[in-house]
Amino acid sequence: MNDRRTCRNCGSSLPGNVRGGLCPACLLKCGMQTKTVGFTDDIHPHASWTPPTVEELAGRFAELEIVELIGRGGMGAVYKAREKDLDRLVAVKILPPEIGRDETFAQRFAREAKAMAKLSHPNIVTIYSFGSRPLAADGQLYYFIMEYVDGLSLRQLLDRRTCGPDEALAIVPQICDALQYAHNRGIVHRDIKPENILLNRDGQVKIADFGLARLIELAGDAATRTGGETGAPDATQVADKVMGTPDYMAPEQLERPADVDHRADIYSLGVVFYQMLTGELPKGPEKFEPPSRKVVIDVRLDEVVLRALEHEP
Repeated sequence: MNDRRTCRNCGSSLPGNVRGGLCPACLLKCGMQTKTVGFTDDIHPHASWTPPTVEELAGRFAELEIVELIGRGGMGAVYKAREKDLDRLVAVKILPPEIGRDETFAQRFAREAKAMAKLSHPNIVTIYSFGSRPLAADGQLYYFIMEYVDGLSLRQLLDRRTCGPDEALAIVPQICDALQYAHNRGIVHRDIKPENILLNRDGQVKIADFGLARLIELAGDAATRTGGETGAPDATQVADKVMGTPDYMAPEQLERPADVDHRADIYSLGVVFYQMLTGELPKGPEKFEPPSRKVVIDVRLDEVVLRALEHEP
């Protein structure tokens, strides 16, 4: 029987905070063998759509060799691909077709996508190009061609073990740098969570899906204004207006979605930081203990985390 305090893959000793039976090196290797992450399934009204097969998508992107579908969720599907001319691996993200059926979506997509593509930062997934391709039946298929991150997500890491303070303090400042850069340019992420925080082979942070929640939200607002039955909005309409992931959303994202600004990202990062340090989610205002009461860390980190998690922006 394998000793629980040794890696079940390579046999090396495991630190006391490691769960799941894999050392960090083997965990990274395991993550890279599965898929590029940050694009996992999520709960969202569009999550029931069926992404095109590799063969179907290849017929619309002659310049690409579509390798495989590597993730899907409510805000799109992601494929691993290779640019034939440049011999470069890329990630192709396509948006759910129904969000582009509103006649004004094309203009909004171009405006938001241009802003997203202008983000050039070492800790942000780079968008190489974007556009739309005709669908077989009707409408348009909107897409982004992006940097392919060969690594794993913070979610995969946290599913296996908690992060020590040193590791958390190596990751969080990189997220802060990326957020500050985007906020200075008027772009709010709106969906900071472990799934959207990627780590490449060198341990460098790459944040995915900057601004995408806002783009999907705009599409949902248009659908609510122009379609559907009269009367009270249904669950789909409400969910489309409130974009984000409940466990990581700032209170104002639920209470006052029209007033959301960059401070919502800071709150979400506070949730991620708390989870990295303690292995738990902070539940509700003033109902959770400071991190230092749960794990042995410098008490000065409490002030940072609790300031980020203030109920009022």
